Amino acid sequence: MSEVKVNKISPRTACGTTTLGDSGDTFTIPAGVTISNSGTASGFGSTGEVSWDTTVKTSTITGVAGVGYFANTTGGAFALNLPAGTAGSSIAVADYAGTFQTNALTITPNGSQKIGGIAASIDLSTEGQSAFFVYVDNTQGWINIIDSTSNVRGNDSIVATGGNTVTTCGNCKIHTFTGPGTFTVCSVSTSASNNVVSYMVVAGGAGSGAGGGGAGGFREFKSPVTPYTASPLEGATPITVTAQGYPVVVGAGSAGQTCNSNPSSNGSPSSVFGITSAGGGGSAGFGGAPAATGIPGGSGGGGTRNAGPQPGGNGNDPSTSPAQGNNGGAGYEGGNYGSGGGGGAGAVGGNSPSSAGGTGGAGVATSITGASVTRAGGGGGGSRCASGPNAGGAGGGGNGSGNGNTSNQTAGTINTGGGGGGKENPGPSGGVLGVAGGSGIVVIRYKYQ
Repeated sequence: MSEVKVNKISPRTACGTTTLGDSGDTFTIPAGVTISNSGTASGFGSTGEVSWDTTVKTSTITGVAGVGYFANTTGGAFALNLPAGTAGSSIAVADYAGTFQTNALTITPNGSQKIGGIAASIDLSTEGQSAFFVYVDNTQGWINIIDSTSNVRGNDSIVATGGNTVTTCGNCKIHTFTGPGTFTVCSVSTSASNNVVSYMVVAGGAGSGAGGGGAGGFREFKSPVTPYTASPLEGATPITVTAQGYPVVVGAGSAGQTCNSNPSSNGSPSSVFGITSAGGGGSAGFGGAPAATGIPGGSGGGGTRNAGPQPGGNGNDPSTSPAQGNNGGAGYEGGNYGSGGGGGAGAVGGNSPSSAGGTGGAGVATSITGASVTRAGGGGGGSRCASGPNAGGAGGGGNGSGNGNTSNQTAGTINTGGGGGGKENPGPSGGVLGVAGGSGIVVIRYKYQ
């Protein structure tokens, strides 16, 4: 290998052009060589350029002019101490792991030198931030000429919109629908397991007649990547989402029955991802059969009495696995003529004893929203007994009423799918026999970071 040593290469003519090598040639600059630029010349080695040091920094460092650094503050905050600046010196820094918002990087000037006209340190505290400083003069010192506060990174989790509320819990986002809408998946994860979402679908509860209204059907699936305490009914169909919009239906609770001889109507179904929970089953009126029998539904409505106890409606109708609800309780013939409680997601509705209406079946609890909440309780049954209330099931089920004690009677709680509380007889002055069931709810939970 030949070697040429000179102090200066100049063109043969004044202001001419000197060509270094030919097209396709490669010139190697050894490590440690500094290429400087004098005066105001532009181009190769011009003022304000940096070479990036790709050894990631995790603790306080003293910077070198002309170098850019990647700072990783995952393990804690630290500082970049600026070198003594001279006109044209440059230095840059970038947030390596997207953690400046948690642990800031402090930029500290050298001695009494300034950053942006102030002799004081600054903090970079925005996620994904990068900054490029050039030393101009002693008046302003280091001036930040480029500042990026965007965090452009490949996404390994779902990005989605939709819902009445969107909350976070740990590494999960939770979209809660209390009314109809669309869950829109804007992008999916590169990891297939992260695209499996958790969901809970609760249908509208049934309004009451004489018996308690059945709770809306309850269905739930828990994805392995979204930790929380699920209900005993967890285990519905796994859903892997793709980038598209998913319609969400939230079922309304049905109204209470005003006619003594007819049963109340079923609640409305809720659905998402092709998963449907059935509305709660209507409860019986106290007139002749078949009106005295509870109606099937997600959970069945309570039965009343006519020529003997009449059964409650079947729950888990249509059938799902795990079961989305339970049967309603039976009525009682004789004595105080009690009606059965509506079925709940976690228990059957109670049969009426001789002295009161049956209790509503209990709902089930899940912490899919971040806190444990019980939903889908059945309504308590009504009775001819003047005492009351006849307890609704935990999870939004309304209380049933004794004869004439309408103040004891309560509707199903909204957005729980609870059944309305029954009333065996509107009393001497007449009045409304039943009250409404609670509306349903849909919740979707997924890993977002």
